Amino acid sequence: MSLPLTLDWTDSILTVRRDDLPAGRVEVLYLEAYCRPGSHDRDWDRTVIPHRSELLARSDDGRKIRLRDTLDDGVVVEHVLTGRADEVDFRVEAHNPTAAPSDAHWAQPCVRVGEFAGCPKAPFTYDYLPRCFVFLNGRMEHLPTRDWATDARYTPGQVWAGPGVDPADVNPRPLSPLRPSCGLIGCVSGDGTRILATAWEPYQELFQGVVQCLHSDFRIGGLAPGETKRIRGKLYLVPNDVPALLERYERDFPEQAPPA
Repeated sequence: MSLPLTLDWTDSILTVRRDDLPAGRVEVLYLEAYCRPGSHDRDWDRTVIPHRSELLARSDDGRKIRLRDTLDDGVVVEHVLTGRADEVDFRVEAHNPTAAPSDAHWAQPCVRVGEFAGCPKAPFTYDYLPRCFVFLNGRMEHLPTRDWATDARYTPGQVWAGPGVDPADVNPRPLSPLRPSCGLIGCVSGDGTRILATAWEPYQELFQGVVQCLHSDFRIGGLAPGETKRIRGKLYLVPNDVPALLERYERDFPEQAPPA
């Protein structure tokens, strides 16, 4: 069995390490932003709720990290990240200790996949896209998918709204007219032997961004005074066996509609 993945976090960059990974690592901007609803047709700086992040603890073996985010509206979000043999497990608890409701509606873990996909580490290059995938109508589709949207407040990129999510509340990048049938988004490694995929419960959207990144952006849905919500996610780093990945995803996220 492979050694567990190890984790480092500095200046909001989570680095997942093991020697046998492409480039020896995967980097995640964790977290890029906390966002208000009504975000699809609004300037980005009016959507983001500023936050401060701090590292609370890192285990001696590098397998577990605890983080705390404090939002400008007073919301406190605690994160426990655990590296395992072929995944990173995320446990998130968002709490509003204030007397006012919070507009914290969704948040963005930004997974950088260029190196994993065997492409140069440079923003605004898109040769990695054909190695990336989502699931539509129960089928795996590589990017760019059919019905690829190109118009939005900001371009390029692509957004797929999660189940039951108002299209007005997603990223202001081009919005696909298609809804994902599976909460996974991922890519195949440059040598074709591995898959990187990520999923969250609940999730707001799947998103392909402009810095060689993929997102499953998790949903908070706002917080009433005194309210606490718990959210969980996975970053899978597994052999290139799609049926096995889907079976595992269904076990980990039984709330989400199973793929056909």
